[in-house]
Amino acid sequence: MAAFPLARKLRAGETVYSAWTTLASPLLVEALAREGFAAVNLDSQHGMWEMSSIIAGIGAVRAGGASPLVRVPLEDFAMVSRALDLGAEAIIAPMINTGTDARRFAAAAKYPPLGERSWGPVRAMMLQGQTPPTDYLREANDGTLTMAMIETPSALNNADEIAATPGIDCLFVGPYDLATSLSAGKAQDITAPEVERAVDAICAAATKAGKIPGIYCRDAVRALQMAKRGFRFIAVASDLGIVREGGAAILKALK
Repeated sequence: MAAFPLARKLRAGETVYSAWTTLASPLLVEALAREGFAAVNLDSQHGMWEMSSIIAGIGAVRAGGASPLVRVPLEDFAMVSRALDLGAEAIIAPMINTGTDARRFAAAAKYPPLGERSWGPVRAMMLQGQTPPTDYLREANDGTLTMAMIETPSALNNADEIAATPGIDCLFVGPYDLATSLSAGKAQDITAPEVERAVDAICAAATKAGKIPGIYCRDAVRALQMAKRGFRFIAVASDLGIVREGGAAILKALK
């Protein structure tokens, strides 16, 4: 694989579909990569991924021919640079609600002069096939992506400021938290009119700033709809959902 393939595809204007995983299984993420997903996200915010499994999982995704991403826990900016050092090509950070949040995120993810990331990407350089440190350093700020999750009314109101923050590469919609917060905790209807308007506004804010619009979708039907509406990084389904739905389909056929 070439160095930083995810960033290269997205910066070239391609639409990228990513798998989403929570079960902390390196074998499973490699299988998803080998099936043809261009990227696979390891969710350590709500999923079971922790440091040792993330190390193995990132390597497994690369072995399967895809780009590894990590969603870090809430406000865990220390883990941002740690996951990048371990070879993640992108970081999804939850609840980026303000310009200040965005600047903290970018500072942890980008090297000077854009940010304050500390040097030490030994595993990342191995996975990227880059031996001279200067090669990785020269390409890392463009090659590793920061995806700021927009999932609250505050984030929606500040979407233009977040998108304009130097070092932020993508606005990533968390539709279920967005639906929950916009309804004041009364519903998770991601197709409610106010949620759909918010989704389009976030996409527009990213596009206006020259950043990548991203979103999570529960299934392929929704993912294709979002691609038509302008989103270019789209996470689809989840490993647990795939297993459960596949098992349910088999059992239904057996009855």
